[in-house]
Amino acid sequence: MPAKGPRGHRAMRSGLPGTTATPWHWRAESMSTLGIVTVGQAPRDDIVELFAAQAPAGTKVILRGALDGLSDAEVDALPPLSGADTLYTRLRGGRDVKISKQAVIARSPQTLAKLRADGCDAIVYACTGEFPAMEGDAGVLFPSRVLSGIAEGLLPRGRLGLLVPFAEQGEKLAAKWARSGVAVTVEALVPSAGPEEAADVSGRLAASKPDLVALDCMSYGPATKAAVKAVVKVPTLLAITATGRVLRELLD
Repeated sequence: MPAKGPRGHRAMRSGLPGTTATPWHWRAESMSTLGIVTVGQAPRDDIVELFAAQAPAGTKVILRGALDGLSDAEVDALPPLSGADTLYTRLRGGRDVKISKQAVIARSPQTLAKLRADGCDAIVYACTGEFPAMEGDAGVLFPSRVLSGIAEGLLPRGRLGLLVPFAEQGEKLAAKWARSGVAVTVEALVPSAGPEEAADVSGRLAASKPDLVALDCMSYGPATKAAVKAVVKVPTLLAITATGRVLRELLD
């Protein structure tokens, strides 16, 4: 008997019993509620609006944050332990912060459980980082898999330009994107940066003559993509809209 995925949908997966590493395949019957996990705090109207724009008309969108319920002081007590442990997010007051990926992972199962209790038919984990198997993650869409799959399809070999929020993430994320035949150039641009800073960073990225650019953070928006593409003048992948289009296929 196929296992059940999010409410009202049968899902099938391959792989070892008890694992969540392999993809689920939804058989949509009457999907209407999309759940979003952000690694920061709700509300994130920018994320909700972009996903809602991609979803079928009438789709209800619920966003919950892994750091919901924490004060600013409690969030500040969760600093990254290393560059590899660094995540970027935005708090409910709009403040940009660096937080520990391990702390987010520890709090994510309860956030996923709340979205399932909300009756979500599909759930997206709104972060482009790579995450281990977590309790409750069966059927959850992870944007890192979407973005890397598109990049591999579009760029089997050549030069990839990569934008990440913080310089200390560069080494880890360059290794994540590295594959045979592809040279990766990384530049750092905080997602809240203005157009002038985006243009400056894009100029440095353009100097490496990339064939494709990927914006490796869910907090980058269409304005940043437009600013980057205007300078580098090559196809540019925006994580949040690329993921939204895949979700549309699931929800339609």
